[in-house]
Amino acid sequence: MGKFRKKPVVIEAFQWTGGHDQTEDPDWAIAALRSGRIYFENPGSHCCRLMIKTLEGTMAANQGDWIIQGVTGELYPCKPDIFEQTYELVEVVRP
Repeated sequence: MGKFRKKPVVIEAFQWTGGHDQTEDPDWAIAALRSGRIYFENPGSHCCRLMIKTLEGTMAANQGDWIIQGVTGELYPCKPDIFEQTYELVEVVRP
């Protein structure tokens, strides 16, 4: 047994606000919504949650959680404090 460091990987993510002010809807999230991989529980109510079909089963995202698309296209929610500790913004240089 030893100590291991997580390999640096670049993921795509957005923070779900749960409200009408949601301005950032990546194409992959829209496609997942249309296919049923993401759906809403209690839509229109103050306790609306975003349900995500993950590799480990269906998980709930609450308002303010980050929605991550992993390296193989898998989706999962992440609490803001964990996201902050684990990820940092990558500046993408476009040719």
